[in-house]
Amino acid sequence: MRPIRPTLAVASMAAVLALAATACGPTEDNAGDKPSASAEQPADDKITIPDDLKDRLKERGIDLDKWKNGEWKNWDKDKWLREAQDFVNPIIEDLWDPDRMRDAEQPPEKPVDNDISGDEGVTDPTPAPVDAQAVKAPYHASAAEAGKVFFDGPQGSMVCSATVVKDPANPGKSNMVWTAGHCVHAGKSGGWYRNIAFVPSYNDGAKETAELEKAPKEEIAPYGVWWGDWAQTSDQWISQGAATGGQGAAYDFAVIHVTPEKGSTGKSLEETVGAALPVDFNAPAVPKIDNMTATGYPAAPPYDGQKLFQCADKPGRLSLRAEEPTMYRIGCTMTGGSSGGGWVAQGQNGKPALVSNTSIGPVTAGWLAGPRLGKEAEGVYKAVSKKFEGQ
Repeated sequence: MRPIRPTLAVASMAAVLALAATACGPTEDNAGDKPSASAEQPADDKITIPDDLKDRLKERGIDLDKWKNGEWKNWDKDKWLREAQDFVNPIIEDLWDPDRMRDAEQPPEKPVDNDISGDEGVTDPTPAPVDAQAVKAPYHASAAEAGKVFFDGPQGSMVCSATVVKDPANPGKSNMVWTAGHCVHAGKSGGWYRNIAFVPSYNDGAKETAELEKAPKEEIAPYGVWWGDWAQTSDQWISQGAATGGQGAAYDFAVIHVTPEKGSTGKSLEETVGAALPVDFNAPAVPKIDNMTATGYPAAPPYDGQKLFQCADKPGRLSLRAEEPTMYRIGCTMTGGSSGGGWVAQGQNGKPALVSNTSIGPVTAGWLAGPRLGKEAEGVYKAVSKKFEGQ
């Protein structure tokens, strides 16, 4: 996927800091534990932060008062938390205002070579490009589970795509979102991205960029802004992943658990948008899949990241390294920014299910590849679900 010049968005000085319910992750001995502390919300809707949570954040060098005043922009190596248990994402209310969302246009990944397979494992011929089709507005009517992810990294504000997925521990009330690992964590050379937020049905009415400049936030984010209060990706992505060369791509998936920016209304994300997809970790082999549909908000030219697109194609196989799982690959002209978007196919039960997510694509923007979801992906999914069981 083509790289995009960074767009640095400046947070409003009037932004109000709150804290997502789970600020620090589990230890190695209790990786599946539920959060030990949560933010209490009094009747006046002011978020208070438990003292023990503040202490744990300070142990990791994060002072909340300094954070809200711009310390989150400090990407020094000793401040950039990278271990699986160190995910923190304090909510800064109204940080993602309409202007900042519209101006965020940089995907975190760089393009790969068109012929990246290296003749290792089983790789099918490069698919013919399939032109991405604009999703009919309103998006909520045809792809209610789709949305856009916003986050900050050392180069500025960045964007990806994501999908609302079902939560086995909370049937019908999921707050779980599926995306790519590189949309939440920089991989072996960095750590967790910051200010991670999900906007379902972003720009639901498919307005042009010029129209969005005057549109109220209710039209740009009609179902609200949902901040990640926990994120988890594969150990392989954290240790091997990179923005170039497809390193770690076979394990490039992540799950974000989200919470409303403005405080709970009593409704989950799934209830709010009215949709969530099941995830199939044992999808049929490539020869048995007639069609896969990838959805996303491509941001690199000729797209601008403001509209939702889809590609449908019969998948082929892409093997980057013989010792790693073979990936799915489809013809598609979507570019950077579509990363993390869900791939939907007929699951083992014959019903639509999420079976992959966009991970990599070439400079020529003729195809996309995504990981085949297996036991590692299922482990991440179940761990996040268990962490918030009954909440």
